[in-house]
Amino acid sequence: MSKILSNKSNINILYEDNHIIVVNKRAGDIVQGDKTGDKPLSDVVKEYIKDKYNKPGNVFLGTVHRLDRPTTGSIVFARTSKALPRLNKLFSENKAQKTYWAVVNNKPPKNEDTLVHWLKKNPKNNKSYAHLTEVEGSKKAILHYKILKTLDNYVLLEINLETGRHHQIRSQLSSIGCIIKGDLKYGAKRSNKDASIHLHARQIQFVHPVSKEDINLIAPLPIDSIWDACL
Repeated sequence: MSKILSNKSNINILYEDNHIIVVNKRAGDIVQGDKTGDKPLSDVVKEYIKDKYNKPGNVFLGTVHRLDRPTTGSIVFARTSKALPRLNKLFSENKAQKTYWAVVNNKPPKNEDTLVHWLKKNPKNNKSYAHLTEVEGSKKAILHYKILKTLDNYVLLEINLETGRHHQIRSQLSSIGCIIKGDLKYGAKRSNKDASIHLHARQIQFVHPVSKEDINLIAPLPIDSIWDACL
């Protein structure tokens, strides 16, 4: 299931039924409102639902998980109060398989490996720092990566998360010298023109909270020369 069903209201819908809606998030979209006051993706999706189904009053929409603002790819919302707690449980228990693609500046030490760190978040600069041993206030972070493709100046990695920590992929990859293209916060020398970073939530797999069918979605890549070279 990788076909974009709709781009009405300037959003790309990967999957939609009565209980859930999955969106291919663009760089720059914030999932929920924050101190910037910028319109969040959740509000855009609510407007899309309200318009499409001519719904009176407020539209219910539950945010199940998040993606960093400069990151792109698949994100799941609950459309009903029945689906929301079930999805929350599924994601909190890591029963949703999320696969990311990242374009990094250096080839990692191994073609594939498991990274284990202890991440500690600094709220002042909204950044997580990776430690090889546990430190006070840190949380264990585990990810698995493998090299998918070597480009002229970059390397494409596929990443599967075992834990879901703040800026986990960005911090852990940076700690081994593999900085995501455009990610100034974690060591990139140059930003991307659109303020994105080359980290994309490429695939998501989970069991539907109501119908129990297997959902397996692939989010098309953003359109640029680097991502184009990854295919």
